[in-house]
Amino acid sequence: MEWPEGKAFAFTIFDDPDSQTLEIGRRVYTFLRDAGLCTTKGVWPVRGLREPSDHGGTCAEPEYRTWVLELQAQGFEIGLHNATSHTSTREETIEALERFREYFGAYPSSMANHYYANEAVYWGDARLSGPIRCVYNVLTAWKNRRKYSGHIPGHPCFWGDLCRERIRYVRNFAFAEINTLAACPWMPYHDPERPYVNQWYACSEGSHVGTFNARITEEEQDRLEEQGGACIMYTHFGHGYAEGHSLNSRFCELVSRLSRKNGWFVPVSQLLDYLGSRNTGSGGQPRTITAAERRRMERRWLMHKIRFGTA
Repeated sequence: MEWPEGKAFAFTIFDDPDSQTLEIGRRVYTFLRDAGLCTTKGVWPVRGLREPSDHGGTCAEPEYRTWVLELQAQGFEIGLHNATSHTSTREETIEALERFREYFGAYPSSMANHYYANEAVYWGDARLSGPIRCVYNVLTAWKNRRKYSGHIPGHPCFWGDLCRERIRYVRNFAFAEINTLAACPWMPYHDPERPYVNQWYACSEGSHVGTFNARITEEEQDRLEEQGGACIMYTHFGHGYAEGHSLNSRFCELVSRLSRKNGWFVPVSQLLDYLGSRNTGSGGQPRTITAAERRRMERRWLMHKIRFGTA
């Protein structure tokens, strides 16, 4: 892959807002900005009407929203993590999407499903196909079988048509390696079996500070650079990054080292736009994944799920 501006590799982050307070968020994003990394921050546009699954900040809080707008002005992308921290009806999701557009000037370009939001689109066992879906259901004691309904027309939580109309990229499989592009060389891709998502992207496992740091060690950074690859880290900056009044020292050490390399540090959608422009299907349309490619990726992800138990 040839990267813009003669860069050697690409690196970005999609950060889910779970457990992230305004204080923690400010610390992390000030550090990223000063290191020269522009990434993507997922948000909840509205405050939930029912018991939240998490107590992270939302854009319904004026001070939090002002801060997120400052991030956008600094070049960070603002993405969606469903409407709020609990399950939302179609009407509630519509309201959240309109609030997002009101606050940030457009509908979200990229999103990541929230595990505790049952309106997630093609999540749980709906992510998988055939025998691999059956294996997944057995391994998870069937708890995610038909749990998610955002893609089911007629269901009170259905909003798949709106996802297709308004959002370009949705996050799917996570892998335990720094070079996301090596694990999913087709991204961004369209899956004809899941038509309510325009294009999917994969990510590298880093759900909390421990797994994030393990994914971007010095050796892994050098490998990413040598391979000329692209990394989209998945994480929650609210999960262990703050230590008292400072940030995790190992995280700061690793990101500072990475920032000194010849990397292309852009938000998720900008990276995916570039990849998509170089990996199109017939007629310049988004790349469509084949059944064989999907089975290969599903098998690989299932092994990751067994090992890490997360995304």
